[in-house]
Amino acid sequence: MRAEIVAVGTELLLGQIANTNAQFLSQKLAELGINVYFHTVVGDNYERLLFVTRQAAARSDLVIFTGGLGPTQDDMTKETVAAHLGLSLVIDDTAMGRIASFYEQRGITMTENNRKQALVIEGGTIFPNDRGMAPGMAVTHADTTYVLLPGPPSELYPMVDKYVLPYLNHLLPAKQVFHSRVLRFFGIGESALEERLLDLIERQSNPTIAPYAKEFEVTLRITARADTVEAAEQLIAPVESQIRSRVGEYIYGEGETPLHEVFVDALIRQQVTISSAESCTGGALSALITSVPGSSAAYRGGIVCYSNETKQKLLGIPGDLLASDGAVSKSVAAALAEQVRRTCDTTVGISITGVAGPDPLEDKPVGLVYIGVSVQGLPVLVKELKLAGHRQAIIGRTAKFAMFYALQRLKER
Repeated sequence: MRAEIVAVGTELLLGQIANTNAQFLSQKLAELGINVYFHTVVGDNYERLLFVTRQAAARSDLVIFTGGLGPTQDDMTKETVAAHLGLSLVIDDTAMGRIASFYEQRGITMTENNRKQALVIEGGTIFPNDRGMAPGMAVTHADTTYVLLPGPPSELYPMVDKYVLPYLNHLLPAKQVFHSRVLRFFGIGESALEERLLDLIERQSNPTIAPYAKEFEVTLRITARADTVEAAEQLIAPVESQIRSRVGEYIYGEGETPLHEVFVDALIRQQVTISSAESCTGGALSALITSVPGSSAAYRGGIVCYSNETKQKLLGIPGDLLASDGAVSKSVAAALAEQVRRTCDTTVGISITGVAGPDPLEDKPVGLVYIGVSVQGLPVLVKELKLAGHRQAIIGRTAKFAMFYALQRLKER
């Protein structure tokens, strides 16, 4: 099945919002074994949208539209696709009831144009919108299936997971399962990871191996096609074993859970408490940790010791050490990690000191960072990083490196 995704909205062409829907849909379709051949973005213009629809129908078996199902005049996806197919639009009573109920419950008078959101293509399959008003829909015509979805990700994502994927699965001619295992890496770049696994990637057939970078991390998806999930797992297992034997030291987790959530979960499971002393990251590590619900069970607090005076007054770092070695040094990173652990009475203390840029500091280059990890009962570990990139990239990567090194250190307890 050849698929195409058409994102509708002038705001996408103007760069006002990112087309995250296409990324999400491509990933979901890949899990079903459906190949996406084209991504198209078109503005809110009837003639151009009609042209794109005809072009997509001529080359694709499945065309998924996102956006343009709302109540205003520039929302014209349903109207355009219906015109292309020569079909009528009719009111879906269930959708109309939900829309009317929304306004009644809030004591707001519904404007007439909101009835437009309940219009669907005659004879199509309707996908309820559990998070909004306009339903999704699908219709097959002349061997091409058209799927129309709302634009807001908060509405599209749950609709796809609950209704659209089961619908598409029934369209597939082969009753095979496409099952994936996702490995998450940190501390190794996408190109370096690919080089270490190049022979496996080059001879892949079933399972397939696909690496991709994401927010300073690398994700590797191993996907197998089989009659059952169990059979697919059996195909994946030996490939995963080879990958772990080569680059297992960089694997921090599996699935779709990011590093900071894996980190907090590990702390809670091990009943470990943690504190932090941050200089160049200015609280970025603390922000990542506390963004995870339930992190208060492990995280006692942190100190942003941005100046030498704060390092001395709040954490007791000797002035002569700062004068002799500099704030950006292994010795200061070790002292900060040890002192914040003792000050906050935690199992683990993490420190970060470095040069985020844009200018050098203490005659030390931008990107030089030291991370200290003090774990109760173990010697203090200090890691030196030499990072490249702009200021925010250095800060973001450093905060994640700190969690990664702490995770590794906890395994040695």
